[in-house]
Amino acid sequence: MPRHIPKPTRIEAAGTPPKTIEEFVGRVNSATDSVSVARMVSPQGWSEPGQTPEFDEYTVVLKGCLRVEHRGGTLDVRAGEAVITNGGEWVRYSSPEAGGAEYIAVCLPAFSPATVHRDA
Repeated sequence: MPRHIPKPTRIEAAGTPPKTIEEFVGRVNSATDSVSVARMVSPQGWSEPGQTPEFDEYTVVLKGCLRVEHRGGTLDVRAGEAVITNGGEWVRYSSPEAGGAEYIAVCLPAFSPATVHRDA
């Protein structure tokens, strides 16, 4: 039977200045462990600590530019583009350009603070 998700849950984000996370599907909003789907809005200048997550992350940028640093270099992912990061690989996200970024992130399995493994 289909399950309607009437609204997302706002979740506190890592990094500064603060970004907005609205989880539609995941451990918090729908008690779903297998996948998480969230809308992110990050202001210009936002960055978060590096991380080595246990989950794969599929990101579609809706507006602006999301910078993805990885061991091999840096990717600037712009509106209308996507990026896939694999579990076990170090990455760091930021939104360095004017206007920040808006994007949808899908994590398999669902995002969890216990499995993101942020840098100290």
